[in-house]
Amino acid sequence: MPLLADETQEWLEADGLGGFASGTVAGPRTRRYHALLLIATTPPTGRMVLVNGFDAWIATPNGQYAITSQRYAPETVYPDGAGHAEWLGIDPWPRWRFRLADGTTVEQALFVPHDTAAVALSWRLVEPRPGVILKLRPLLSGRDYHALHHENPAFQPAARSDGELLEWQPYHGVPAIRSLANAAYAADPEWYRNFLYKEEQARGLDCIEDLASPGMLTWDLSAGDAAWILSADAASSSPIVGGRGAVATLAAWRDTERARRHGATRLQRAADAYVVQRQRGRTIIAGYPWFTDWGRDTFIALRGLCVASGRYDDARAILVAWSAMVSDGMLPNRFPDHGEAPEFNSVDASLWYVVAVHDFLAAAAARGFALASAEEGALREAVDAILTGYAAGTRFGIRADPDGLLSAGEAGLQLTWMDARVGDWVVTPRIGKPVEVQALWLNALAVGSERSEHWADLLARGRAAFAERFWNPARSCLFDVVDCDHKPDTNDATLRPNQVLAVGGLPLALLDGERARQVVDVVEQHLWTPLGLRSLGPGEPGYTPRYQGDVRGRDGSYHQGTAWPWLLGPFVEAWVRVRGATTEVKRDARERFLAPLLAHLDQAGLGHISEIADGDAPHTPRGCPFQAWSVGEALRLDQVVLAE
Repeated sequence: MPLLADETQEWLEADGLGGFASGTVAGPRTRRYHALLLIATTPPTGRMVLVNGFDAWIATPNGQYAITSQRYAPETVYPDGAGHAEWLGIDPWPRWRFRLADGTTVEQALFVPHDTAAVALSWRLVEPRPGVILKLRPLLSGRDYHALHHENPAFQPAARSDGELLEWQPYHGVPAIRSLANAAYAADPEWYRNFLYKEEQARGLDCIEDLASPGMLTWDLSAGDAAWILSADAASSSPIVGGRGAVATLAAWRDTERARRHGATRLQRAADAYVVQRQRGRTIIAGYPWFTDWGRDTFIALRGLCVASGRYDDARAILVAWSAMVSDGMLPNRFPDHGEAPEFNSVDASLWYVVAVHDFLAAAAARGFALASAEEGALREAVDAILTGYAAGTRFGIRADPDGLLSAGEAGLQLTWMDARVGDWVVTPRIGKPVEVQALWLNALAVGSERSEHWADLLARGRAAFAERFWNPARSCLFDVVDCDHKPDTNDATLRPNQVLAVGGLPLALLDGERARQVVDVVEQHLWTPLGLRSLGPGEPGYTPRYQGDVRGRDGSYHQGTAWPWLLGPFVEAWVRVRGATTEVKRDARERFLAPLLAHLDQAGLGHISEIADGDAPHTPRGCPFQAWSVGEALRLDQVVLAE
């Protein structure tokens, strides 16, 4: 049967710990990551899906009507809940209205309370009617969030009960699921088999799952609103251990959350999802549903999510926490989910950290935000350690050359933000001296020179070498890499967006005048789309217009034409700079570039901005529907670059 609501639109409720609830507006889960209760057992990592969803019906004196829809293999949608549904939006949290054939109307709402591994759902009759019953079957798993669940004899459906409180322990070693509901419960174990996840299927991944339902919850909606709270019995949070009943608990949480969200703009509300707890302080989730915290993403996103938004406490906590992780001048780029050693495979993450520290300290000083001397000292020491390590030479061939520029890379490694790799195939190796790495390196040296003359000579040599080496007169723009594969006087003239960071996006612009204007014009003409800059110019060898297919196809096109919203931050800043940054120029840029990007808040990940989009029209959103640096750079544009 056709679905009347949109499966391409997704909602997200994040818990501030790394866990979240998410799904489609239409109802059927299309990803393995869509779930009601998905928790981070070691915030923000160790994520597990405990409750995937539910099947629900409304029984009235005139019949029984489904208010949920599921998709089963090979291609069956059942029951027809979406046919009764009207989407009400995500403000202040996801809400639906179900209009049944006999005139009964029920509203459903769902929210996740902040800093709590829980989710709260409610249903109410819009107009009083006698004999209206809500029946609901929870669908449980208890699996790693990257995995899939299948019918097996080890699943334990039995529930422990204490009044309104139920507890299921599906598997040994998996956090127990706590359910608090003003409902009757009847044990009736059933397996639901062969759920089909269309997004996983499109990505060439396993896409079939079985889920277990331990029994049935039943509410009398004619007697009052239904309240259902799910929580994990985990170290991170155990919020429903007794005391108040479901209705009172949900009402208190709802009041708190409504007050917490009140007054925030759409971008500010989106930003709140990414700033989360980490065992050593705070951090930023790179994107939902599958990323955790990445160094590069954290420091790029922080300037918008925290600094531009005035969340100085969060910025301080994140930067101080990361300051202790410098190793041989490098910061980790990724912390794996399950405790393996941090990965240092990034040349630019540490340099973005220096820029983020600079922006934070400047904003904090301007706003009178005080740091403890030990905290500021930790940030300064980390910056000094990064500069010293890079200048002397560190992992992966990263070193300052005599010309003052930064050389980096070894065969078989991907060190820049264009880091796609399929097996042994590094799609965009960019070994040598990539243009945006030089912009970041010279900005980092400029930051260091503000406190110490030690870096001034290296900065001067680097700026002179950049001006001499990177200009490509044949195309009136910048080379993407010079000294390719560490071979002197070789250049990569491929048209990519990385050059824009030499003009915008960083405190120090390396180009001005006519050359800066030419770079911006070339980028706008060939790389700009309403959803970001293309990662490769159309007509260049290897340009891929659409990001789709299996893992190899998608990763192979990741930086070969795919558009990236986060790059609009440095591009628009460059566009404004070369035109004089007048009020009129800023207003023009806001209408021309920011408005189309903000229109995307109503597509894909609702209220958020996607990770990527197709390079060719209609620029279909792809990748993570909720991406931190996409939102962060939009906020930085809105609050800083285009502020009047």
